[in-house]
Amino acid sequence: MYAWIWRHLPGGTATRAGISLVLVLALCALLLFVVFPWAEPYLPFNDVTVDR
Repeated sequence: MYAWIWRHLPGGTATRAGISLVLVLALCALLLFVVFPWAEPYLPFNDVTVDR
């Protein structure tokens, strides 16, 4: 899959590396600002209890 993406990016190696970096950063931003806040209410991480 990564080879397919790399082959379809325009430009030389430096340009492809830059575009790849921008794509990775955009994916991280999408996850942090859209996906994780949407999924947070459905996750059980706030139901933490400690028994003695």
